Amino acid sequence: MGPRVIHTAQALVDEVAQVPGLPARGQNVMASSVARYAASAVNILLAAARSGAECVHAGAVGTGVNADLVREALAAEGVTISSPPVADLDTGICFVMVEPSAERTFVTTLGAERRISVESLATGAPVAGDLVCVSGYSLVGATRDPLLAFLAALPAGVEVVLDPGAIFAGLPAPLRDRMLGLTTVWTSNAEEATQLTGWTGMEDTARAVAGRLRDGSVVILRDGPRGCVVREGERTAYVPGFPQTPVDTNGAGDCHTGVLLAGRLAGLSWPEAARRANAGAALKVTRRGPNTAPTAAEIDRLLTDA
Repeated sequence: MGPRVIHTAQALVDEVAQVPGLPARGQNVMASSVARYAASAVNILLAAARSGAECVHAGAVGTGVNADLVREALAAEGVTISSPPVADLDTGICFVMVEPSAERTFVTTLGAERRISVESLATGAPVAGDLVCVSGYSLVGATRDPLLAFLAALPAGVEVVLDPGAIFAGLPAPLRDRMLGLTTVWTSNAEEATQLTGWTGMEDTARAVAGRLRDGSVVILRDGPRGCVVREGERTAYVPGFPQTPVDTNGAGDCHTGVLLAGRLAGLSWPEAARRANAGAALKVTRRGPNTAPTAAEIDRLLTDA
C-alpha cells in the first residue's frame, strides 16, 4: 500500500437544478433539469482516484438512499469507505442552483455526515506520506472537536491538506490559528484566501497565507481559468490555466484539489501537479455535475494538445 488521499469531510448528495436565474425573494423560477450526484468530499476523492491515486473516505456515511448513492459512486472508482455506517440516519443533501453563466448557489442540510468521532476518523489509519484532507466546513458544529483531536494525534509525516472554503475566514481567530498550525498544504480559490489576508495580488496573498502556516508548508491559490500560483518555501510559481467555455463550475475546485494531490502522490513537483490540476478543472467545467472529473488519460490529451 502506497501513500493515499484520505478525506475526513462531508460526503453529501447534490440535488442540482439548472435555472435561468435565481428567483427574487418569495418568487419562483422553473428549472430546466434536476439531477442527483454524490458530491462534496466525493468530488475530491473521485478526481484523485481517476488520476491514479489510492483513496479512502474516513468521514461518516449514513444509512438510506442518499448514503447508498455516495457508496455506489465511491465504489465505482475503487474508493474505500473506512468508517462504519451511521445507523438510522441518512446522509444530507446540498440543493444547488446553476445559472446559465455556470455560477452556482447552495442550500445545505445536515445529516449523518456530521456524526464523526476520533475513532471513526482513525479508521482511515493514516501513516507517513498520506495526504489527509480537511474542509473548513468541518470546523463548525459537532464535527469540530473530534476533527481537531484526530488531527493533533496524526503520526509524523502525514500531510494535512486544508480546503478552507468560504466559511474559514469567519471562524473565531483562535480556532483559525489552531487549524492553520496543523496545516501543511493550503489549497483554495483567491477569494477565500483574500477573505483571510486581504487582497494584495496573487503572489503576495499566497505569501501572506504561507506566513500563517507551519514552516515548510505549501500554498496553492486558484484563479479560475487563469490558473493558479504555488507558494513553496520562499518561491512562488505561476502555473497558467486552460480557459474553456464553462457550463457548470460546481465541483471545479474539488476536481483541482483531487488531481493536484494525485499528481503529488505520483511523484510530481507541486507546480507540475498544479499544471495537471489546472487541466483537470478546465475539463470538468465543460461537463454538468459536480463529480464529473476527467480521467488521467483525458488530462494527458489536453496537455498534449495545449
